Amino acid sequence: MKQRYSELICKINQWDQEYYVLDDPSESDAEYDRCFTELLAIEAAQPELITAESPSQRVGATPIQDYAKITHQVRMLSLANAFSLAETYAFFEKAAKELGHDSVDFSVYSEPKLDGLAISIYYENGKFVYAATRGDGQMGEDVSHTIKTIKSIPLKLNSPNPPKHLDIRGEVFMPKQAFEKLNRLATSNHTKIFVNPRNAAAGSIRQMNPKIAAERDLQFIPYGIGTYEGEQVFRYHSDIMHYLHSLGFKQNPHCFNFIGSYENFTQNYAFMSDHRADLAMEIDGIVYKIDDLTLQDTLGFIARSPKWAVARKFPAQNESTQLLAVDFQVGRTGVLTPVARLAPVFVGGVTVSNATLHNMDEIERLGLCIGDEVEIQRAGDVIPKVVKVTVIGNTRTPIIMPSHCPVCGSSVAQTLGQASFRCTGGLSCGAQSAERIKHYASRKFMNINNLGTKLIEALYDTGKLKTIADIYQLNSADIADLDGQGLKSAQNVLDSIESSKTTKLGTFIGALGIHEVGEESAKHLAKHFGNLTAISTASLEELVAVPDIGPVIAQNIADFFNDITNQTIIADIIAAGVNWPDEVPPSPNEQPLLGQTWVLTGTLEKLTRTEAKALLESLGAKVAGSVSKKTACVVVGKDAGSKLKTAETLGNKILDESAFIAAFVD
Repeated sequence: MKQRYSELICKINQWDQEYYVLDDPSESDAEYDRCFTELLAIEAAQPELITAESPSQRVGATPIQDYAKITHQVRMLSLANAFSLAETYAFFEKAAKELGHDSVDFSVYSEPKLDGLAISIYYENGKFVYAATRGDGQMGEDVSHTIKTIKSIPLKLNSPNPPKHLDIRGEVFMPKQAFEKLNRLATSNHTKIFVNPRNAAAGSIRQMNPKIAAERDLQFIPYGIGTYEGEQVFRYHSDIMHYLHSLGFKQNPHCFNFIGSYENFTQNYAFMSDHRADLAMEIDGIVYKIDDLTLQDTLGFIARSPKWAVARKFPAQNESTQLLAVDFQVGRTGVLTPVARLAPVFVGGVTVSNATLHNMDEIERLGLCIGDEVEIQRAGDVIPKVVKVTVIGNTRTPIIMPSHCPVCGSSVAQTLGQASFRCTGGLSCGAQSAERIKHYASRKFMNINNLGTKLIEALYDTGKLKTIADIYQLNSADIADLDGQGLKSAQNVLDSIESSKTTKLGTFIGALGIHEVGEESAKHLAKHFGNLTAISTASLEELVAVPDIGPVIAQNIADFFNDITNQTIIADIIAAGVNWPDEVPPSPNEQPLLGQTWVLTGTLEKLTRTEAKALLESLGAKVAGSVSKKTACVVVGKDAGSKLKTAETLGNKILDESAFIAAFVD
């Protein structure tokens, strides 16, 4: 029976691949059903035989209670966007310049940009281990229970010698036909109608009950890999995609390789635009990647996206409707943002009734008044915006910035030299306080898991949360007494608060919500100064010396730490037990290249471009992409191009890789 059981697993998994991946079934539905029934009978009689790769294990027996968190072994990054051919080509011209090429003479790989949910699937020795959402790029949610229901995802890789570790990145989506079927069923059952396939796919994957996801005909197509440990050697991204297909994954239709000339980009975009409607799935653009993995490695990444890939988005869909009113929302930093209230209109796959107006300068530029007919634009997940006035209304009401904050009543003042208006109430303003608490507790910063947006708002309304310091004064009764809460959920919140107390200095600085100090700037401050006292007492000159901190941000930092209310809140937080290890700023002896600008060019053989750049930055140098008179030194690898010639012309210091390693590594 054990041998027959193994045979059935192999047969059914093969038939699933033929049907769901290759669209080429070799067996009748009747024979498939007969074998599946036999498999289930064997498992019922001898449950000890059941293995993880059995097709019966795609749907769990019981729903999960909560999502576990999974830290990605390699960050899941987003892509930069381009909205025209000119922007797309300029992106690759910049990459070519950084690579030392005179033109975009390298191969580009194009693939349709699926409109779905990004997922990471991890295999060990060829067997499915887990699947996770992108999350914040560093950490996502474990959605293995629903991902396993997708029959185009193998539970065991189709390879006699699978890699030891393989992390596949791809998109879960709902085909157009499945989406229409789902909404027809919802209409007949008088249940929720999904507005577009992307939302339907995301909602299906985040179901607690995997049986619901299993009924929705989801599919998965990979677009790359994260972690890989195996014998296969890849030179090109296209090699990776062919390899993943050989392992049993579905291929993205209409993928091409071409030399990145402007004409080729033009032809590729025209072809995809013409064939977009013919595809079985929704796409919202084209992803272009440099195919050569060595060139990818040379270019590396910026904070959240690769420098070797860009998403060329299709034009937004536009519709017209009437502007009914304008409200002013107060953000976390006190900025008042005008928001258009519109007669509801269906655009870009959703019903839109609100749209951003950005600021008063934008309203003046549009010549906009309440009562006008306006054109609304929405592209993908971008917030809808008002593009222009299409018909001037018969009755028009001017839009005026309020003189006092609509939340706290404090006066409103325009920020010097900027278009924005701010509430002067600061931490005393309810809107700012609530938003600051949400920002502070968010996953990106203090990561207080169970203290979500709705709970923060409820606690704020009861007066239990007025500042971020109040988080650490909450007790069980404060939470358990709220609607929908209880003693168990209250304890979960308190446990999350307690576990968040040990953090990092950069994380804490970012969590404070200092205007224009984001995640990366906060890390730079922590690394440069080493401790909170040094940051809070730094002069403007000292602050400007920090990478990515200019005069405006430096003034924001100084103003924040000079405010007595802020000082009191920080002291209360530290007194509550929030702590972090001080970072030891590098000494001048450890950073002999401090203040120098270096350039890397050509292909390094012993170090990757990323390793060489990290080494230079650890020594205090700034690594630039182009050579100038101010360049201290140029490190030259194999096949160096125009940067080497420029350095020779300017008389810059030049080191080959061996000399560089001898000077700073050996």
